[in-house]
Amino acid sequence: MLHEASNDDTSKLLRRAELFSSLLDDDLSYVEERCETFALEAGARLFSPGEKARRFFIVRSGEIGVYRPEEGGKEREIARYMAGDVLGDFDFAVGASFDAHARALTEARLIAFPSRGVGLEELAREKPDTTARILLRSLSMISSRLRSTQRLISENAPWVRELRRQVYTDPGTGLWSRAFLDEEIPRMIEPPTAIVLVKPDRFKELNDAHGHGAGDEAMELVAGLLAAETERHGKGWALRLRSNETALVLPRSSFDEAASAARRLAAGIGGLEPPSAAGSGFRFTASAAVALWPDNCPEWKRLVEDAYGVLTKAWRDGGNRIYRVRRRDQEPRP
Repeated sequence: MLHEASNDDTSKLLRRAELFSSLLDDDLSYVEERCETFALEAGARLFSPGEKARRFFIVRSGEIGVYRPEEGGKEREIARYMAGDVLGDFDFAVGASFDAHARALTEARLIAFPSRGVGLEELAREKPDTTARILLRSLSMISSRLRSTQRLISENAPWVRELRRQVYTDPGTGLWSRAFLDEEIPRMIEPPTAIVLVKPDRFKELNDAHGHGAGDEAMELVAGLLAAETERHGKGWALRLRSNETALVLPRSSFDEAASAARRLAAGIGGLEPPSAAGSGFRFTASAAVALWPDNCPEWKRLVEDAYGVLTKAWRDGGNRIYRVRRRDQEPRP
């Protein structure tokens, strides 16, 4: 059985819409004139994903279900609206498209603003002051919801931590990723901060002789060495940048501390024996580059690029060596 609001209650329903909550009485009378009331049969569609939100709706009676499409043609109910509820107002305010299905669960009557075929341009011509107040309210809605989102993210909730872990962790080794080096570390480092780039030499030989599985095993062992080094220092981050290139970032560390870490990592890599290559006599050596921020370069991203260049030079010079990053007008120093 339908329980429909009377005409006298229409203005009260309109006030429930955040866009109209602060309008003057004259404004609200104009809005009411520009609304449209219509009926939906049970099962009838109200809107679909991708449809432009050119208006929004207030339920006068009945129920409206909103569903998110999923794989395999299935749908998941994400919301249910009953008499007095407002739906689609934020999508309308930001000029977005709907990202879900909405349909009547029972016979329903709704108020739509604006009426079909009427756009904001026409409203602005007819009632510029009222339209301006509606638009200002829409900006306030957007700002408020952005602040709410920022607060939610800044609360470091468990789901935020898990998302951060997935985005910034290398799945093969569990080390931090290159994205973490570029996007997060610059906000956390304190001078002086050392960065050590390390690359096992002869990695291609290992893969060619014993398969890529041996290479994966080797990288897991290298990751263990890097993690142990950060534990030794009680600070810093161990990272896998790409393929077999790794890094150690040590905040509040001197060049001598970083150089000692580089030597320990090189020695550790030299002693690795991936299980798939056990007994073959294969042994790594390592190339490394050591840089200090901000001494070598005040721009973190540029310093990382310089360290990459020096690491490549150490490897091309035959490997098994550690180079110190110098200013761009100087040569790398062993």
